[in-house]
Amino acid sequence: MRILFITANRLGDAVLSTGLLGHLAEQYPSAKFTVVAGPLSSPIFEAAPGLEHIIRMEKKPYAKHWLSLWQQTIFVRWDLVIDLRRSIIGWLLSAKERRTMPAPDPSCHRVRLISRIVGLEDCPPAPRLWHTDNQIKHAQNIIPEDQRVIAIAPAANWLGKQWRAANFADLMKNLTVTGGLFPDALVAVIAAKSERNQAVPLLDAIPPGRRIDLVGTVDLGTLGACLSRCSFFVGNDSGLMHMAAATGIPTLGLFGPSKETLYAPWGRRTHWVRTPESFETLTGALDYDHRTTGTLMDGLTVDMVEDATRQFWQGIKKGTA
Repeated sequence: MRILFITANRLGDAVLSTGLLGHLAEQYPSAKFTVVAGPLSSPIFEAAPGLEHIIRMEKKPYAKHWLSLWQQTIFVRWDLVIDLRRSIIGWLLSAKERRTMPAPDPSCHRVRLISRIVGLEDCPPAPRLWHTDNQIKHAQNIIPEDQRVIAIAPAANWLGKQWRAANFADLMKNLTVTGGLFPDALVAVIAAKSERNQAVPLLDAIPPGRRIDLVGTVDLGTLGACLSRCSFFVGNDSGLMHMAAATGIPTLGLFGPSKETLYAPWGRRTHWVRTPESFETLTGALDYDHRTTGTLMDGLTVDMVEDATRQFWQGIKKGTA
């Protein structure tokens, strides 16, 4: 059995689709999967079960990337095509069955919407990450086994969603000080290589002996394995937030000009906190332009995030989160 799985281009949406992919692998254990993903997100599928091929689809002018994909898939008779991009490609291929992403639903979390494809909206399979042996070994050399490590992701895919690095620095000082929630914990700062400028103020605020620099220093698959070894994650609404949640570690997401109803971290040990201002308030101004706005997260104070962290952690320890 051959299954073509066309997932999202963006990292966060691709991570949220891994639950469906894992479900299909469990339903059809002998199936061979071809996964189509963007260049950024494709590494998270390298160790997926049943993987036969990964097609890295880079956007081209005049939508020629779709032509390229068709040329790479036309000569296979597919048993099932799952298309999360809502394209027509599935109807241009030989396939016994085709399932397409439902139309956007403003009241439905993305994980539930994806699961609606196979009728599992009410009990959606949770996102998950898979790691190669080499990625696991590399992560073991980076994240120690015998010491608590707090992961922070201070960047996001646009400036409006980014809580200030200085706020993250103050939060970490409060949490890791003697008598804090995570006294003397190591701090892993996580971001892409291109986001180092956003991360530098936070990196500089962490004592060298307690700092783990994961800003563009490892591949995405190894980064996922590193996250799985951390004790706690806090970060902006981002693909890295969804990766952390998919590993199962306690994950706190920060929201402002994005909707937690659609993109809150998914999983049993996840939580979110947002600005006092609603999404509509933050993005509804007549002069609002996401391409030029500065951060819209200033309404979320360090005290608010620290309180949310404490309440969340206490719930985990009590078994209620």
